[in-house]
Amino acid sequence: MTAWLLANQGLARMAVVAGLLVGLLAWQQWRPRRGAALGKVRQLRNIAMTLISSAIVFLVLPVTAVAFAVQIAAMEIGLFNALSWPAGIEIVAGVILLDLAIYWQHRWFHVVPVLWRMHRVHHSDIGFDTTLGLRFHPAEILLSMLYKLALVAVLGIAPLTILLYEVLLASFALLTHADIALPPHWDRRLRRVFVTPDWHRVHHSVHRDETDSNYGNILSLWDRLFASYRAQPRDGHLAMVIGLPQFRDAPAQGLPALLRQPLVSISTVTTNR
Repeated sequence: MTAWLLANQGLARMAVVAGLLVGLLAWQQWRPRRGAALGKVRQLRNIAMTLISSAIVFLVLPVTAVAFAVQIAAMEIGLFNALSWPAGIEIVAGVILLDLAIYWQHRWFHVVPVLWRMHRVHHSDIGFDTTLGLRFHPAEILLSMLYKLALVAVLGIAPLTILLYEVLLASFALLTHADIALPPHWDRRLRRVFVTPDWHRVHHSVHRDETDSNYGNILSLWDRLFASYRAQPRDGHLAMVIGLPQFRDAPAQGLPALLRQPLVSISTVTTNR
């Protein structure tokens, strides 16, 4: 089974993500939290962004993190390859370390101006639903991939662990952006360990101090540990405004504008930061 998963990693990941996307789109229709997905055109645009990003990254860097991990394992380099421990412990430790690393990647994309220019494409969406978890600029995806490859080389995490984390990361991107109504007691219990939609929605607030909070991707531990946790939005989940104040009109939300957005002069988007 492991050999099949590694040999068909792209198909396996795509099947999980596509199935979850369809399920969450249906859930949003059945029981929305806010009910403001802003139409099918916006959703299709966000899906188009991930297809464009995936194609560009494949053309520029035709190697996946899993395939690279296979090469690293064969060369027996990296921290994990120097240790001898049970496979279960290695998988758990690998997932936790990767999630910590991606937390800091996310935080750096908010702090470093040139990185923020790429990442703000994600934050400029004025709607909040599961397709927002697909809306990332190709330049950000490419840098993220290079960062993951560096992590694989340094840590020497097993290919199966990398595949598991990649699937979890993509799945949580869809889950945490979903416009779904969870019972309050579920949310309270889940957020003790995991990032929930209500937890992450704060991160997409129009207020910059709230945007610069709740960076976690899977585990909620990191925001608590590194003092970036914001429990609730000041305006409430139903009334809060999503997005950035500089990119709210229709032309700024078009696909060509999103692809050009990182090239927009940074001085035009820092007046409210």
